[in-house]
Amino acid sequence: MSKSEVVELPVPQDGDVVPCCPPITAGELSPADAVKTAAMFKALSDPVRLRLFSKIASHPGGEACVCDIADVGVSQPTVSHHLKKLREAGLLTSDRRGTWVYYQVAPSVVAAMAAMLDLRG
Repeated sequence: MSKSEVVELPVPQDGDVVPCCPPITAGELSPADAVKTAAMFKALSDPVRLRLFSKIASHPGGEACVCDIADVGVSQPTVSHHLKKLREAGLLTSDRRGTWVYYQVAPSVVAAMAAMLDLRG
């Protein structure tokens, strides 16, 4: 059994947050905001994608090589597919270095999603 550790995601300052949509308490979502937000949550709704996202977020240095996170119980092509979906949803950024791709969590997008769900605001 592996040891799990809770790691906090970096919280950007207010000026760093790129809002995906207004807070849910601000009013009804526009059709465009609903589509964009649903795509992000849909990308995270798959258990393999959520594990990959967690592995990247908790990796030392805030980035992870695909070679370090591929052990999630599915084949390498399936891992690539899930990482592509997370990238397309705007939740991850990637950087190719030689033959390897390194992934980072897009903190401003994650912070904006959290702000959208904040019922206090």
